[in-house]
Amino acid sequence: MFFCSQEYLIFFAIVFTLYWVLPWSRARVWLLLIASFYFYASWNRWLALVVAGSAALDYLLARAMDACDRRVLRRLLVTISIVANLGLLCYFKYANFFLESLEAAVRACGGHSSMPVLRVILPIGISFYTFEAINYTVDVYRRRVRAERNLAHFLLFITFFPHLVAGPIVRSRDFLPQIARRKRWNWARLNLGTQLFILGLFKKIAIADNMARFADPVFADPGQYSTPAVWTGVIAYAMQIYCDFSGYTDMALGSAHMLGYKLAPNFNLPYLARNVSEFWRRWHISLSSWLRDYLFIPLGGSRGGPVRTGANLMITMTLGGLWHGASWNFVLWGALHGLYLIVHRVFRAICGSVPWAGAVLDTIPGRALCVVLTFLTVSGTWVFFRAPDFGTATTVLGRLAPSHPGLPAPVGMSLFWILVGVTVVSHGVGESDLWRRLATRLQPAVVGLGYAAAVVTTLVLTPDATEKVFIYFQF
Repeated sequence: MFFCSQEYLIFFAIVFTLYWVLPWSRARVWLLLIASFYFYASWNRWLALVVAGSAALDYLLARAMDACDRRVLRRLLVTISIVANLGLLCYFKYANFFLESLEAAVRACGGHSSMPVLRVILPIGISFYTFEAINYTVDVYRRRVRAERNLAHFLLFITFFPHLVAGPIVRSRDFLPQIARRKRWNWARLNLGTQLFILGLFKKIAIADNMARFADPVFADPGQYSTPAVWTGVIAYAMQIYCDFSGYTDMALGSAHMLGYKLAPNFNLPYLARNVSEFWRRWHISLSSWLRDYLFIPLGGSRGGPVRTGANLMITMTLGGLWHGASWNFVLWGALHGLYLIVHRVFRAICGSVPWAGAVLDTIPGRALCVVLTFLTVSGTWVFFRAPDFGTATTVLGRLAPSHPGLPAPVGMSLFWILVGVTVVSHGVGESDLWRRLATRLQPAVVGLGYAAAVVTTLVLTPDATEKVFIYFQF
């Protein structure tokens, strides 16, 4: 049930109407809980039971931790929770990957091996709700939050359908208090939710799905395309994954707002970042902050000197890459970002000892150069993220160097430049905060006309191809 599908719109309209008609807060919670399970079960009802069972176990373990003062027992309980959650994630997502890697390693050493292939269905969004469960039990262990006593509230925290399958990763201390808070109808909040949902719809259908028309053929067979076509495919994928994922997030935030809930923003114009470190403060914010708080800092963070800090960064980002998918391409993608973060720290230290270098980079041309270089660096790493295998990724990167003959871009370039222009202008308007100031002065009729224009434009730009699944559904 995709956010941009007619099925979801009907589902949400029914839930939205019943939610605000019901006068009792407890009934609203149960309505959202039932709707969330139906939302997930519409894909696979048996795996919905797996999610429910895992959440119930975390609920009981957290209650036990909260009632216990013995440090050893509390540590045992949180360990059981972490092992159970990661065990579930590893079985469904990584079991075949590890078996295949072990088989390849044995064969590389000259041995003979035939590992079994497990027939498992990857639960959609398992990486997201696993991390949510871990942050909850760890926070209870650290006494940062009290264990939730209401099972229905806790299950809603894990399964709330707007963020269930692709985030943002929700912190219990942010979401659980909202469940208990009485909800009142608010036109301003409905307006904001509608804005976010339409914006996300436009990003996904009008931009991301059209950019896929440039990227997918190139990554399917890069050897037959010319250098300009491959560059177009790489840039198109960078824009596709941003508009696809941030579009999903906008629709998730919009759906939640219309139901009286606030989810944390997950993106902040990441392609305007001036370095890779800033990029990760703007991209997939809920994941990067989770990795910082629950992996990087527990490893020692930046407290152990440059070498230890670099090692912690590499471990964190490499595991972050593996979190995205069971493939060595994702591992390499994460490791590259870890390397770039280390290089940035070294470069920042050099600029600190050479004042004029920092002053030059802080000029308008300097900032523009940093933004372009960061975007190209990130786009280059996206090649490993998108390519189906390492060989395809190296072929794509090899054909970026001028000049390889071949086929032109699979779609007319006029559409590409229109979409690039829309995205760049939107980033500029968002960075200047112009839209926020302008929107408060517009008449409701003008705003409504803008909504209608955005929807019509989205429908006009909808590709003829079959509806594309959100990229992050696979994680």
